[in-house]
Amino acid sequence: MYLCIVQLQGAYSPKTFKAPEQVQQINRERSKMTTNEGKNMNIIENTKAQMRKGVLEFCILSAMSEKELYPTEIIDRLKQAKLVVVEGTLYPLLTRLKNLGLLTYRWEESTSGPPRKYYRLTELGTQFLQELQTSWDDLVKAVYSVTKPTPNSTPNE
Repeated sequence: MYLCIVQLQGAYSPKTFKAPEQVQQINRERSKMTTNEGKNMNIIENTKAQMRKGVLEFCILSAMSEKELYPTEIIDRLKQAKLVVVEGTLYPLLTRLKNLGLLTYRWEESTSGPPRKYYRLTELGTQFLQELQTSWDDLVKAVYSVTKPTPNSTPNE
């Protein structure tokens, strides 16, 4: 038996099903009730989120290219660039980058609370960032060459 909470016409209702196929059927029916405009907005927002996730690692490493940073400083820097990231996303990513040998950290005592962990690029991290920068530059050129208007085109051609 499967318990599934479904939302139909604004109300949540618990339903018990015997097979996953019935859950899939409910999901198909719910999808039909969503307007095309709503679907398009969900697709657009999902695509935007995927694009941001794709460049997040590059942005974090780039932010640390000039100096070591405390995670709050990284978040603030990303927010200034309109790349909103929460601690629950940042800390696992920092740990993964550290485990790959791209970052290291040091602890610093704080007069206003617990010690702070400051992250910085390792030598390997600097090399990796340089490779990412080259790849990013190539990607930007490639995307621009596909998306820029051609000299003889008209809008909506």
